[in-house]
Parts: sequence; structure tokens; C-alpha cells
Amino acid sequence: MDRDVSQMVEKKDAADEHAMGAGDGFIQLKNLSKSFNSTGAPIEILKGIDFDISQGETLAIVGASGIGKSTLLHILGTLDRPDSGKVLYKGEDVFSFNSADLARFRNLSVGFMFQFHHLLPEFSALENAMMPAIINGFNKKNAGAAAESILVKVGMQDRLSHRVGKLSGGEQQRVALARALVLKPSVLLADEPTGNLDQSNSEQVHDLLFQLNQELSMTMVVVTHNMQLASYMTRCVTIIDGQLLDKG
Repeated sequence: MDRDVSQMVEKKDAADEHAMGAGDGFIQLKNLSKSFNSTGAPIEILKGIDFDISQGETLAIVGASGIGKSTLLHILGTLDRPDSGKVLYKGEDVFSFNSADLARFRNLSVGFMFQFHHLLPEFSALENAMMPAIINGFNKKNAGAAAESILVKVGMQDRLSHRVGKLSGGEQQRVALARALVLKPSVLLADEPTGNLDQSNSEQVHDLLFQLNQELSMTMVVVTHNMQLASYMTRCVTIIDGQLLDKG
């Protein structure tokens, strides 16, 4: 998969207009189903979902806890497999890949951001942001340059050498965002990215997300209970009876 997704867009309005179209087949969910069996009887979480996401689109998935939002996000990110159905990226069924190719696809094409940053406390901001590049085989110099570039974009240029424990909550989440984007993935998947932040830091992270979506033409799918964040997205959907439905 091509990881050079740094093409600039002229305006967010143009990106939104494209994303609101009929769909470009960038991500397609085909008859996607998932159930869990924790009490002896299977519980269907996702039921035959058919859904398209356009390149550059911003999509919020909202709704009550336990309806399958994070499950869907994990399947989109290939962290979990569906029971049936397909996930197509640019027409390719990613779950048909062997384990090595799937891991490579995930590393290059998908960035992850979670409510809890999952940074490594013994490392600096720069070292944490370098991790995906190191895993991908970059040498230390090139990984450091890529990490520093994205850390500057998220306003952390003065905190590169600070260990995680010396950073505020908002700063830690900026580092987590930089780590997610260091390889310039075509997709950012975020699960409650501001759920652990105060209002001021939440708003700053919101602004960063949309700034980077515009600059990188990056598709963004966010699970959130924050309706202010959801209201900024191109589309807002929820899961009802295992199906994705537009909130309007």
C-alpha cells in the first residue's frame, strides 16, 4: 500500500464536498458481522453491515456504551476479525492477506489513537513518536526525523526530549497523535481521543485533528461520546440493532 499520502488539499470545504459524495470506494464494508459468546449464548453486535467511507472523509461513530462502536473500529483497523463479511481498502480484501502482509498494511496505512495514550513512560516524546517507523525498519536517524516533523506539527517542538511523566495530559495525547501519524497513514482511527482530557485540552486536540485531516487528506473515523467533536465531522452515524445508521 502507498504510504505517501501527504498531498495537500486546497480547502476543508472541498474535502467535505468530496466526502459527502456517493463514495469513492476507499473503504468498503461488505456484509460485515460480528458476535460474542461470553455467557453461552452468542450476542450479535454487528449484523451484515454494508457501508462505504470516502477518502478524506471525517466520520464520527456515536451512541451508548456496548453497542459495538469500538468493535467496529478494531475491525476497521484489522486489530480484530469479523465473523463474516469483508473489509476492502481500495478494493483489496485486507483479511485475505497473510499475517505478515496484514501487519505491514496496518503499520503503514492505519494510525491508532485511544483515550489512554499508551505511551512508554521510560522514553521521551521523540522516542515514543518514532516507534512505528522503527518497527517499519527505518534507521534511527530517519525515524527521528519523521517523528520530529510530526511532533512539530502538533506543537511539541519544545518538548521532544521530555519523558512522558514530565508531560501534561494534553501533551501526552499530542505525542500519541504524532505517533499515530508518523508514517503518514491514509486512515486515522481514534477511540475517545479526548475522553480523558479537560475541555481546553480537548478543544486543542479537536483542532489538531481537523488541521491534520486537511493537510494530509487523511480519512478519520472517531468513536466518541463528545457530541461537540462529532458535530464537526462530515458524517455522524450510530449503531442500532447491529446496523450503521446516519444520525442526520
